[in-house]
Amino acid sequence: MNLHDRVVITGLGAVSALGLGADALFAGSLAGRSGIRLWPGEGGTWAAAPVPGDLGPVGMHQLPANVDRHVGLAALAVREAMADAGLENVPAAESASTGVYWGTGVGSATTVEDSYGRLHAGQRARPLTILLAMQNAAVAQIALDHGLRGPQLSVSQACASAAAAIGEAMLALRWGRAERIVVGGSEAPLLTGQLLAWDALRVLAKTDMLSPEQSCRPFDRRRSGLVLGEGAAALVLERESVARRRGARIHAELCGYGNAGDASHYARPDPAGQQRAMELALQDAGLMAGDIGYINAHATATSVGDATEAAAIRNTFGGVQKAPAVSSTKAVHGHTLGAAGALELVITVLALARGECPPTAHLQETDVEGVDLISGTARRGPVLAALSNTFAFGGSNVSLAVRQYPAND
Repeated sequence: MNLHDRVVITGLGAVSALGLGADALFAGSLAGRSGIRLWPGEGGTWAAAPVPGDLGPVGMHQLPANVDRHVGLAALAVREAMADAGLENVPAAESASTGVYWGTGVGSATTVEDSYGRLHAGQRARPLTILLAMQNAAVAQIALDHGLRGPQLSVSQACASAAAAIGEAMLALRWGRAERIVVGGSEAPLLTGQLLAWDALRVLAKTDMLSPEQSCRPFDRRRSGLVLGEGAAALVLERESVARRRGARIHAELCGYGNAGDASHYARPDPAGQQRAMELALQDAGLMAGDIGYINAHATATSVGDATEAAAIRNTFGGVQKAPAVSSTKAVHGHTLGAAGALELVITVLALARGECPPTAHLQETDVEGVDLISGTARRGPVLAALSNTFAFGGSNVSLAVRQYPAND
């Protein structure tokens, strides 16, 4: 076994407010077509980014019975990623070396909220509540669906959950603990209890009742807060030698992982921690700051969060001759919490592969300086390497580096 194998991405899958499929996610992001709409609930009406109800012949109605919604979304995304990788049926001889790593922030919130509602109404909890609500339910379902007997890991690191799971999967492959890992994240937080809790934190966007699809405005002076979304994304990661041996199509190389804590505040971000995560990702990848052509920013459309990330990017890339282009796609698919790192890495990988970087939709007048923001329309041109940033409450900062394959080195 070659312990110096690169880690490559051979499969992509997604389900989001922009529809079913990685292509739908990327096309919507590229066009700035928003999946955000009005979402009525018991406590009010919010702007939210739900998965569309009609997903076609492979929609939610074909999912396994008795699973939490975030697990069902995960199953859809993984199904696509495995097909994209040419692994609809993993050979029995390879199942023990194919692992599942998954990230989720709030996990089985649908099951938990349903259970509290039943108990409040004087009813019994459902018999399978414990199994549906366990934090590793998505990992278990994915492994069952595809007969995968390799290493498993469930990651819960708030909004950085999926990004951290992807980084840890990359390390496990480098260290030879598996030959292939199915990795990603899922979240289904569009529930009355979740929305009321986020609303109490005073970070949700004020709904634009005339144009609700424009309620999320990262980096824009008119921003009013974040918009919650649901969804899932999956990637198939393989050791380069394994992928090449079976003749797999390779989307990109996953080459760097930075994970850094702030240790400063539960909710107020620190640019130093974010900068350190990006620098660690670059160092891990063997890249210079000037090699990065695009950054998919975490930017959620909060004033403090956007300004902090912009400062971290300036501090990291201030000395380069050509600054990287930056955009936040949350403007169209919402903030999917623990799934964000996976969804946005899929977008970043496709931006590299297709030579088109998506804009920040609804960005008309920015209040951040020193950052090359993409606004209006997509920016075309080759990008050799990119970063995907994912930051979280509690001071968790993750940055992932990807580059075109084969790398020009």
